[in-house]
Amino acid sequence: MFSKACEYGIKASVYIVEHSLKNQKVSLKEVAKAIDSPEAYTSKILQQLSRSNIIQSEKGPTGGFSIEKTKIDETNLSTIVSAIDGDTIYIGCGLGFHECDESKPCVIHNQYKTIRNDLKTMLESTSLVDLSEDIDKGLAFLKR
Repeated sequence: MFSKACEYGIKASVYIVEHSLKNQKVSLKEVAKAIDSPEAYTSKILQQLSRSNIIQSEKGPTGGFSIEKTKIDETNLSTIVSAIDGDTIYIGCGLGFHECDESKPCVIHNQYKTIRNDLKTMLESTSLVDLSEDIDKGLAFLKR
């Protein structure tokens, strides 16, 4: 459903929020290890999130990645998905047709429309803070 980059972007963002809540910055190596992602690939994803003003990147010996406290509560999964994969998940056809709408639907259009709307609601209502709290409580994990 999500691209591999988006999956890693969500995991990385949750990991960064978890540490930002404790006033800690994390390095690229820490993030890559925590989400079980290659460093070079993780670096590109973090650059994309940084360019989208979702995370902050500071260079130097006391640098690292973080999310501003004022942004932590307002950052939801939809923000991450849009920054990495764009909005096609909300408007695309379930079978990948370029022309699929109410007037000319594909065979799964109506069923997929319901799923797509539910997914949008879930992504918009799930904050990174909620997910990081689940990790702290041992209710969820970022890698197996």
